[in-house]
Amino acid sequence: MSGWNLADIWEAVTGAQPTAPAIVQGERRLTWSDFDQRANGVAAALLGAPGVERQAKVAEYLYNSPEYLETLLATWKAGLVPVNTNYRYTDDELVYLWDNADTVAVVFHGCFTATIERIRDRVPRIGLWLWVDDGTGPLPAWAEAYEDAAKAGGPEPVAGPWGRDGDDLLMLYTGGTTGSPKGTMWRQDDLFVNLNAAGLQPYSLDGGVAKIGAERAQHGPGPSAMPACPLMHGTALFITIGLLTAGGSSVLLEQRAFDPVELFDVVDRERVNGVIIVGDAFARPMVKALDEHPGRWDLSSLLLIYSSGVMWSEPVKEALLAHHPTMFLADLLGSSEALGMAKSVSGGTKAAATATFELSDDAVVLTDDNRVVQAGSGEIGRLALKGRVPVGYYKDEEKSARTFPEIDGVRYTVPGDYATVEADGSITLLGRGSVVINTGGEKVFPEEVEEAMKTFPGVRDAVAVGVPDDRFGEAVTGVVELEAGAAVDGPSLREHVKQHLAAFKAPHHVVVVDTIGRAPNGKVDYRRLKELAVEEISSR
Repeated sequence: MSGWNLADIWEAVTGAQPTAPAIVQGERRLTWSDFDQRANGVAAALLGAPGVERQAKVAEYLYNSPEYLETLLATWKAGLVPVNTNYRYTDDELVYLWDNADTVAVVFHGCFTATIERIRDRVPRIGLWLWVDDGTGPLPAWAEAYEDAAKAGGPEPVAGPWGRDGDDLLMLYTGGTTGSPKGTMWRQDDLFVNLNAAGLQPYSLDGGVAKIGAERAQHGPGPSAMPACPLMHGTALFITIGLLTAGGSSVLLEQRAFDPVELFDVVDRERVNGVIIVGDAFARPMVKALDEHPGRWDLSSLLLIYSSGVMWSEPVKEALLAHHPTMFLADLLGSSEALGMAKSVSGGTKAAATATFELSDDAVVLTDDNRVVQAGSGEIGRLALKGRVPVGYYKDEEKSARTFPEIDGVRYTVPGDYATVEADGSITLLGRGSVVINTGGEKVFPEEVEEAMKTFPGVRDAVAVGVPDDRFGEAVTGVVELEAGAAVDGPSLREHVKQHLAAFKAPHHVVVVDTIGRAPNGKVDYRRLKELAVEEISSR
């Protein structure tokens, strides 16, 4: 065996605490024994699919549900590879994703039946469609019922004829807002060691799976946490994998659109210990619900809110802590390609400043010629992480070489986030180089402009893009979404931003939109908003 396999570890957790809660969604409550046995049934069904071989790809076209996590475990048991699927994708995007991933089986919620029927003939490699009944229609003739497979599972572990290995993969496709989605390949061994190191009660790694089972039995069940954001994205998925690996339980919301009232109702009812969100897109509605319903919820069980992937602004953190000062807010800097690059933790009455993080031991900031940026130098560089990083992008050697370079014999992941290193060693995140605005020879990183615009009265959300400009090459442009009944004029917003940032970073144009259109993971499509801004400005 080459390293740790997550199916082996989760089976050890099941053996140590079979009756402990594993997954809760409304009235559905699965113990670890239930979870494991149902995953055995699904694993057996997947192994019977046409075209299945070692490390064949299985797409999860699902909303947050027990079936999502059962399928994840089932693929690992069978020695297959789970592939996340964005349920907002159009027909062409789905075809691209499943074809690029060489998908042979798809597990899907029934509400997606009509979409799949339109594209089935365009993805002929897929030989098995497992239909999850969500009350939206009957089982299609070309699919098999997921529940029949799950109920057929028993306590005997299921594995493929090729066995399991630490080299077995999890493949996480990136969002593709600045290019085609790419499949980030994580070895299970690397993923487990990373997540275990970040755990509150990490396992010893010197005694094999049997020792992990013994330690789990000694410590008892782990905490509960709720992914308020979609499991199809890395933020929720990675933290939930870490939670379950530590013997915890995943509490899932029932509604498919985020509702902060439902979130707090469930936290109160289920005594949830942690909540997983993605920045202000989730946190602002949560603050609003708490403001509108003071004292409605008992939040004493809530110890920690995790966020990763986008900016989480200081005023919003402060507002959350004002309602529940005994919890901690963990702002984690990471991506599909990098886990644990840096963190920022807030608690009590003090919220950490926006975009300010403490680097992990294996993270550095590198200049374009791969020099390490020195603290307080003012140089801008790219965040890089060494050690246990992904093995590359699936079927894309060129992008793999750029993102996962070897420097002085050490392998790094360099996802593209730019930052500076302050005199105290903390970093200030500036944003992705792929969306940087070049105006008059100056680089402007959108995130810092966006944070300044969001503090203007009446601005609900904001994005900064660069539009073509004859004089400066690109002109900084603010695309803003307003609160109901609010109004904003360009000069006022520009002067407001200039109070926080250098004048060249202030928006030259302002475009008001009904909605920024953030995805469920809180991210935005910069390319689409830039096209919208160019069209709007050219028509003026």
